Amino acid sequence: MATHLPEIRRRATVVDDLAEVEPVTVPGAHRLAWNDRGGQSAVWYFTDDGLGLLLTFDHESSLNVYAEADFALQESFFQGVPESLVALVRDRPEHYESLHLTDSGTGRTIHYAGGVFWYDGTRWHVSSGLTEHCRREDVDLFGESGFDYCLDIYRFGQDFTAETIVAIREEDGRYDDEKQKEADLTSVREVVIRHSR
Repeated sequence: MATHLPEIRRRATVVDDLAEVEPVTVPGAHRLAWNDRGGQSAVWYFTDDGLGLLLTFDHESSLNVYAEADFALQESFFQGVPESLVALVRDRPEHYESLHLTDSGTGRTIHYAGGVFWYDGTRWHVSSGLTEHCRREDVDLFGESGFDYCLDIYRFGQDFTAETIVAIREEDGRYDDEKQKEADLTSVREVVIRHSR
């Protein structure tokens, strides 16, 4: 809530570029994503008319219904989300960050997600289906959905600079020495500058 949509989109673009994920244009929207190459991901859809859809996924969480191939439960996580946004992830091609589950009866597909969040043009919402499931099953929505982990790199409500990105990478043990860190800082600065307002 503390970061306005244009800035969210800019940060998503920077992170997408740094993660070396190819941006994708789908009918009426632009898709950006991040993954940690270990089973966690964040996928953003920004629509031409100012709406947004965010899917997060943590493969080790209790909200991972992909492992059980539970199409009905996954579909229920999208309840309360406008159909125009759900259409962006229903019966669409798969991506590394967005495999899909298939309904054995109809053959319809939907992208998997542990967290489903959407933007109505003014504010962000958690899908009512996900909220209800977490309440009913006594699940920590923000922890188990991957929201906390998957959005850490975006630093919403905080400074988002090349230096802060590199600091996160350093905390994760990415660098062997100061020389490697400085080289990465130069590279990250170029990406941030390329996508600056």
